[in-house]
Amino acid sequence: MDTSIEGGCLCQAIRYRVTGEPLARTLCHCRSCRLASGAPSLAWAIFRSADFALTAGTPLSFQSSAGVYRTFCGACGTSLTYQSVSRTDAIDVTTISLDHPEDFAPTMEIWVEHRVPWEPLDGALPHYAKSSVGASPIDP
Repeated sequence: MDTSIEGGCLCQAIRYRVTGEPLARTLCHCRSCRLASGAPSLAWAIFRSADFALTAGTPLSFQSSAGVYRTFCGACGTSLTYQSVSRTDAIDVTTISLDHPEDFAPTMEIWVEHRVPWEPLDGALPHYAKSSVGASPIDP
C-alpha cells in the first residue's frame, strides 16, 4: 500500500513528498549531523530515492564530506536531506521536517561513539558504534 508523506522547511519555501514506507529510522550522533543541525543528534527517516520528490522550491546543497551531500533551505536554514554517492538508491530525510514527525520515531541510534556525553541514549533502542549497515548493536 502506497502512502504519501509530506514535509518541508520552517518557512515553507521548500516542500517535498515521499511515497512509500521508510527503509529505516535512525537517530544519528555523528559530529557531521550534529553540526549540520545545530543539535546534539539528528533523526532521519530513510526512503528510496525514487520515492522522493520536491513539490515546491529548490533547496541549496552542501558537500559535507567526500561524496556526501546535504540539502537545506537557503531562506530559513532548515536541514532537509542527506545523500551519499555510495548509496544513490536511498535518501535520508530529516524526521523533524516531516509534517508528522511523531509517526516516524527512530528505531535505532547510530554513531553513538561520537555522541556528546550529556545526551542520554534511549535504553529501549539498539545502539551502533558507527553505521548500522552490516554491524551488530553494541552495549554502550
